[in-house]
Amino acid sequence: MRLFNGNINKFESFGLVDGPGVRYVIFMQGCNMRCRYCHNPETWAKTKSIEMTPKEVFDKVIPYKDYWRDNGGVTISGGEPLLQIDFLLELFTLLKKERVDTAIDTAGNPFNSGDPEFMAKFDALLELTDTFLLDIKEIDEDKHKGLTGFGNANILELAKYLGEKGKDIWIRYVLVPGLTDDEEDLRRTGDFLLNIPTIRRVEVLPYHSLGIMKWDKLGIPYSLRETKGPSKELVARAKELLRVKEFKEIKKKKRSYKKF
Repeated sequence: MRLFNGNINKFESFGLVDGPGVRYVIFMQGCNMRCRYCHNPETWAKTKSIEMTPKEVFDKVIPYKDYWRDNGGVTISGGEPLLQIDFLLELFTLLKKERVDTAIDTAGNPFNSGDPEFMAKFDALLELTDTFLLDIKEIDEDKHKGLTGFGNANILELAKYLGEKGKDIWIRYVLVPGLTDDEEDLRRTGDFLLNIPTIRRVEVLPYHSLGIMKWDKLGIPYSLRETKGPSKELVARAKELLRVKEFKEIKKKKRSYKKF
């Protein structure tokens, strides 16, 4: 079997918001999107940071298995993990042999249903992945382009595809005042998500400016420098429009007859 080295930015051994339970989080290097509020711009470049084989990463991670026990596992974040799908396949194959819970935190940009080679690999990855944490940046196509530099049709298609394949999904939505808080867009997003049967959680993440120092260090102009975080009232309204409580009810009902 051919070995694909992973280009990794950093490791975090104790993640509490990156999937079910306690997670060992591996941040991959490289991302195509240029989100205006990104708090990890140092992961954009596809240059080498820490290069490791899947076995080397596995050996680094697996000692923590006794620590997680039945409440945690490994999450691959980024950057954009799906840009290094060959590495993920090899690493997750090793992890699944040890019955480790696996999750992928993705913005969905590399998803391409029109590429048979990509889809063959992606379908294989589905078999090895327990949970997908998917960022929905913006439901409107033009606004999404202005926010990230790319359209969102393939990302929305990915969300529906994961639902059709029965994969558990956590949705993350970053709420930026004046940018991603349009009520009609939020309502449309909530309606879209309600049609995907395997969404287990919808999280509204309030915008913060803690990443500005990273942008400054990299010499990248930051366009949201004057933007403040959302008020509690705005966050509450966004949750209402996204129907967050309804997803919690769906989760409870699913648990009554389906084992995860």
